[in-house]
Amino acid sequence: MNSHSLLIQALVYLAAGVVSVPIAKRLGLGSVLGYLIAGVLVGPFLLNLVGPQGDVMRFAEFGVVILLFLIGLEVRPALLWRMRTSIFGLGLAQMLGTAALVAAAAMAFGLDWRTAVAAGLILAMSSTAIVLQSLEEKGLRQGPVGEASFGVLLFQDLAVIPLFALLPLLTPQGSAAGATAHDAGMLDALPGWARALAVLAAVAAVVVGGRYLTQPLFRFIAAARLREIFTASALLLVVAVAALMELVGLSPALGAFLAGVVLAESEFRRELETDIEPFRGLLLGLFFITVGAGLDFSVIGARPLLLIGLVLGLMLVKALAMYAAGRLFRRSSRDAATTAVALAQGGEFAFVLLGFAGGALVMDAEMVKLLTAVVALSMALTPFALAAHERFVLARPQQHAEPERLPFDEGDPDVIVAGFGRFGQIATRLLMANNFKVVLLDSSIEQIDLIRRFGWRVHYGDATRLDLLRTAGIEKAKLLLVAIDDRDKALQLVAAAAEAFPQLTILARAFDRPHAYELLKAGSREVERETFEGALNFGRRALVRLGQSERFAARAANLFRDQDLVLFKQLQPAYGEQERYISATVASRQTMEKLLRAEMARIAAEEDGAEAARARDALARVEGDREDV
Repeated sequence: MNSHSLLIQALVYLAAGVVSVPIAKRLGLGSVLGYLIAGVLVGPFLLNLVGPQGDVMRFAEFGVVILLFLIGLEVRPALLWRMRTSIFGLGLAQMLGTAALVAAAAMAFGLDWRTAVAAGLILAMSSTAIVLQSLEEKGLRQGPVGEASFGVLLFQDLAVIPLFALLPLLTPQGSAAGATAHDAGMLDALPGWARALAVLAAVAAVVVGGRYLTQPLFRFIAAARLREIFTASALLLVVAVAALMELVGLSPALGAFLAGVVLAESEFRRELETDIEPFRGLLLGLFFITVGAGLDFSVIGARPLLLIGLVLGLMLVKALAMYAAGRLFRRSSRDAATTAVALAQGGEFAFVLLGFAGGALVMDAEMVKLLTAVVALSMALTPFALAAHERFVLARPQQHAEPERLPFDEGDPDVIVAGFGRFGQIATRLLMANNFKVVLLDSSIEQIDLIRRFGWRVHYGDATRLDLLRTAGIEKAKLLLVAIDDRDKALQLVAAAAEAFPQLTILARAFDRPHAYELLKAGSREVERETFEGALNFGRRALVRLGQSERFAARAANLFRDQDLVLFKQLQPAYGEQERYISATVASRQTMEKLLRAEMARIAAEEDGAEAARARDALARVEGDREDV
């Protein structure tokens, strides 16, 4: 391929992605499906705008290489230990379960058991790129679903190494025994034992080099203080490892993953992640476009019903295996189902392993083509499956069994706390430490189930119900603390309690200044903005870290608190009239800032004078000691 045609291909791919991805995102389909659709449109079987993929496909596959390198950087021993259940429990269960079900189905269709087992192991792989990106877009990457998915995907990545060794052993009887398992390049002419030694030597070189050589190299490069050179060296490392793995016949992505694992404890890990991350998104997008463009529609057109059945069957089998594994390891039904849908497709490594299996004569070329189309279509359907799952399952409120209703046997309470979350717990512990009787109310079933396991006596119920408040002893209580994590519900509770129990003192948690004004208007005696004191203390610590004394920082924080309270009271009458409130806020803030600067200057001068006086006293004591001597 000449440079002109390569440039035209790059132009077409980029243009297709720029047009298709925003449309797909706007339709709620996700960026991955947008890239796949773009590839199908410009591919040889529809508009045929790019011709043979050739060099572009190999360039795009480098996106998977970079992705695996970045994942490897996250695989630290502490992470492996913390996620051991997700990785070695869920991951192993998912792979064995999927492989067993797929192999059984394949044998039922008449395939040799060795070919069936190979197909099961290959199709057990899921798409790291699609799953992680889709979960990130849907905000599920950091929760239990994201952790379970990442653990399973990580186990699959680790399993690729033994699969490369196992697949050639599954060659059916009657196949050419001397067929090479893969194109080993320069090592092709060597005997098997020599190739095995070369593979081990390459892996050892990556481990030893990453452990002992990269640190001084990166320190030397970092000393030059040229960011672009550090980026170039990071890319050089990934390319060099990928090339070495390809030289000995292993997957470049596998080598990059190994290099990332070796460098996971490096002091330069964060810099490497930051420098390489921008290339990942672009090249992965290009990879998905080329996957879409590479779909062989002649195979699809020849046997469409068979292919559709295989794709849906594969996704159903993988989802069932993953769901069963999730429930086996005590994941909630909802989380297990979401993880199962996310991991129901084939993966990038399946393309590599299918080619490997074809070269080893574990399966014939026709089957390799068919399964490649199955994997690609399952990847394309995953965003649709996740979107449907999100709409019809995740959008529905969770149904939980109502917690046991405890009797109100605390006697006449001093305080009733409505909302026992992260805010209400701190206030409650302070009250109980001072021997006040407190009744705790919360309406979150999940929160109550969790808190009761720690020994807290929390009553279930909606605190806005006056009959529940009366049963809890509100008419004898001195104080109602409203700490509900719902601004509208809190406002409703304050208004209802203030009207029904006028003798009651109400203190309420406010989300911000406007919410505080609304709560005061509704009948709360006092309000506490939930982040104000924490942020003020945060600023006080910052002053200390910037060189100010503890005393100065404390006086500065107290002054700011007093001035803010003055401003809060001044602006309260104007709240509700937007234009008046905004103009009053701007004017009051400017006045407050001038007063603060002047007062802080005075405090600083006092601090300097006090410091100078202490220095003079110390000097006088030293001089007096000298005279005594």
